[in-house]
Amino acid sequence: MKKVVEDFICEVCGEKVIGSGTTDHCPICLWGKHVDEEIPGDRLSHCRGLMRPIRSEYGSEKFRIYFKCESCNHDFWVDAAKNDNKELLIELSKY
Repeated sequence: MKKVVEDFICEVCGEKVIGSGTTDHCPICLWGKHVDEEIPGDRLSHCRGLMRPIRSEYGSEKFRIYFKCESCNHDFWVDAAKNDNKELLIELSKY
C-alpha cells in the first residue's frame, strides 16, 4: 500500500486537517470519514459516511479510538494520532 497524503476539511467542525497518509479523522472533534475498510490508509471503502467516535481506550502508552459509521454501521478501531484532542480522548474513555 502506498501512502497518499490527503488534506481535508472536517465535515463536522470545519477544521482544516493536514493528512499524514493514514489520517482518517479530525484531531479536534475526532469525527472521521469512512474511507478505510481493514487498515488505516487502505482507502478501500466506497461508503464515505461520517464515522462517529464512540469511545477510546488507553493501553501500551497510546490511545485507540472506536468509530462507528453513521451510514453503514461499519465499526473500526484506529490508533489516535499524536495531535488528537487529549481531553476528548479522555472523555471518550469513560464510556
